[in-house]
Amino acid sequence: MIKYLGSKRVLVPLIVRTIGRIEPARTVADLFSGTSRVGHALKRAGYRVLANDHNAYAEALARCYVAADRDAVGSDAARLIAELNRLPGRPGWFTATYCERARFFTPRNGARIDAIREAIARRDLPPELEAVLLVSLMEAADRVDSTTGVQMAYLKRWASRASNPLELRLPDLLPRALHGKGRALGLDALEAARRLEADVVYLDPPYNQHSYRGNYHIWETLVRWDHPEVYGTACKRIDCRSEKSRFNSRRAFMAALESLIGALRAPALVLSFSDEGYASRAEIETLLAGRGHLTVIERQHARYVGARIGIYNPRGEKVGQVSHLVNRERLYVSTPEPLAAAIGADAAIATRPSVA
Repeated sequence: MIKYLGSKRVLVPLIVRTIGRIEPARTVADLFSGTSRVGHALKRAGYRVLANDHNAYAEALARCYVAADRDAVGSDAARLIAELNRLPGRPGWFTATYCERARFFTPRNGARIDAIREAIARRDLPPELEAVLLVSLMEAADRVDSTTGVQMAYLKRWASRASNPLELRLPDLLPRALHGKGRALGLDALEAARRLEADVVYLDPPYNQHSYRGNYHIWETLVRWDHPEVYGTACKRIDCRSEKSRFNSRRAFMAALESLIGALRAPALVLSFSDEGYASRAEIETLLAGRGHLTVIERQHARYVGARIGIYNPRGEKVGQVSHLVNRERLYVSTPEPLAAAIGADAAIATRPSVA
């Protein structure tokens, strides 16, 4: 899967194990699905997953990894990926914008991206099959980019991987989950909370100033293929200036989270939150006090790679040192009854009785 700020790659086993202790749980709604790494793992574990994210690239990832089933689209996707891999490069808008005006990819790979994305657009494919191809292209581009992991800037000197030839691969598609076919939606999280019913809701909201649209604007454009107006050295989409999430605002965050939790249509909630976020542990516990039995699971976690290697300006020059290399990731688990069993000895656990 793509490199991603806030990825729960290391925490995924703990998240799946935690949800496995919630009885009965068959359907899980993930309202900020991002890369769908969590949704993919839950589907593998047999849950019906309802994945939602308002960014187009994240919706495509969810359609590939949660909604698309291997038996339905796998063979067609493999055949089309082989055809697309044989296409010669043809430079176009993407190459001019992200390889010449900016330097996120080499022009050779940019020309391949242009040619493949145009070919996908011309085919008018069913949504799930198209999503698999788009994710294949996104992940191929991610393997040959020249960044520190986010698209706020590109490196001053080409990353060694940037010289590798772009190659599509079939994403890790799963068969249909035991408890039913998954869904992928592209709604605002509050609207998704009002619409979706589930046994468990998993929330991993943005909780600091980092905008996912701004950090991954190239993937948003690659999926939309709308050739937007861009600005700045990084050639960010113009809508990065206007489309701001309430969860990226310190002032608006708590009210946004309270509204979201109040709208949930599920008896159980698992909220993933870092100590780098806008809310303290005490504030989160107070917010969840009326929902039922609360379990808080804490684990130390290395910060994302971009934070560990330093602070860079838009020209890719190192301009500062990071303040710390480790943070605390917490799962706040709100259930009608205490969890069925212990989560494991690899995390610190605190529980609080039900609140009437």
